[in-house]
Amino acid sequence: MGSFSIWHWLIVLLVVVLIFGTKKLKNIGADLGGAVKGFKDGVKSGTEAETSAPAAPPQQVSTAQRQADANTVDVEAKTKS
Repeated sequence: MGSFSIWHWLIVLLVVVLIFGTKKLKNIGADLGGAVKGFKDGVKSGTEAETSAPAAPPQQVSTAQRQADANTVDVEAKTKS
């Protein structure tokens, strides 16, 4: 009952090919490869974006800008103590 031999794996592979067919397995493999490639590209571009562009400091709004827009609500954030 230990590990499977090569013959067990070949029989399992044969059953899978008979059930799904080679065309379906090829499509699944291509989709999986595309997903892995997209994930790697996303991780690579995410780390490049973090290191290359530091976060901009928050901008202060002047009194003239606040008075110009009547819909602006001026609030002050407070921290809990």
